[in-house]
Amino acid sequence: MDHDHQHGKLGNISNAFKAGIALNVIFIILEIIFGFLSNSMALVADAGHNFSDVLALVFSWIAVRLSERKPTLRFTYGFRRSTILITILNTVLLFAAVAFLFLETIQRIKEPAPVDSKTVIIIAGIGIVINGFTAWLFYEGKKHDLNIKSAFLHFVADTLVSAGVVIAGLLMYLTGIVWIDSLMSFIIIAVIIYSAWNLLVESVSLALDAVPEDIDIKEIRDYLSGLPEVSGIHDLHIWAMSTSAAALTVHLETKDLTNVDFLNRIQGHLKDKYGIEHTTIQVEYGSQPGNCIDCN
Repeated sequence: MDHDHQHGKLGNISNAFKAGIALNVIFIILEIIFGFLSNSMALVADAGHNFSDVLALVFSWIAVRLSERKPTLRFTYGFRRSTILITILNTVLLFAAVAFLFLETIQRIKEPAPVDSKTVIIIAGIGIVINGFTAWLFYEGKKHDLNIKSAFLHFVADTLVSAGVVIAGLLMYLTGIVWIDSLMSFIIIAVIIYSAWNLLVESVSLALDAVPEDIDIKEIRDYLSGLPEVSGIHDLHIWAMSTSAAALTVHLETKDLTNVDFLNRIQGHLKDKYGIEHTTIQVEYGSQPGNCIDCN
C-alpha cells in the first residue's frame, strides 16, 4: 500500500513537471518572437530568465526520476549525485545566456528603437498567468521535497518578474520613454545573475561534500552529545547524496551497553527532524583515548 501511495505521488509530481515544462517552453517561444517583433529587450531578457527556470525544472524532474533508480554494484549510492554536477553545468550555461542578453541590451541602448508597449503588456500578462499556474502545480509538493520547493520558489519569482515587465510596459505606454524597457532588462539580468551565482555556490559546495544549507550540524551534534547514553562523539560527517538527499556518519562513545533500539531511536529522530535517511552510526562502548564531545 505504501509503495502504491509513493508511486502515485511520483506519478502526480511527474505530471506536474511535464505540464510546467510544456507550458513554459511554449511561453518562452512566444516571448522571444514577440520580444524581437516589439523591440522589447525586457521581454527577451524575461524569456532568458524563464529558460533558466525551465532548466531548473528539468533537472529537478531528473532528480525525482533518478531517485527511483536502484543502486548498482559499481554505483552503490545510485545516480542521484549526478544532479549536483548537472546543476553546476546549468549555472555555467546561465552565465553564458546572461552575457548574450547584456550585450544585446547594450546594443539596443546604442541604437534605440520604438517599443510596442501594448504587446509587452499582453505577453508579460500571459506570463503572470502561466508562471503563477506552474507555481501552484508544486504548492503541495514543496512541503516534502527541497527540489520541488526550489521549483515552486523559482516560478513565484518568475510571476513577480513578469509583473515587473507589465509595469514597465504600462510606464512606456503612458510616458513614451523607451529606455524604461532597457532598464527593466538590466533588472531582470541582475535577478538571473543573483540566482545563478547562489545556485553555483551551493552546488559547488555540495560537490565538495559540504553540509547542506538546510541542515544544522551543530544542532545535530548537540542532540547526539546530549543523549544520556553518550559520553563522547567524533567523526561526525554530513554530506549531500543529491540535491534532495543527505547522508550522515558518526562514531558515538557510550558509557552504557546499547542495543538496536538505541540506534533506531537516533535514526528515526534524524529522519523525522532533518530528513536524513542514510545514517551510519558506529557505537564504541567505554572510554577511548582521543575521543571527546567536540572533536571532529
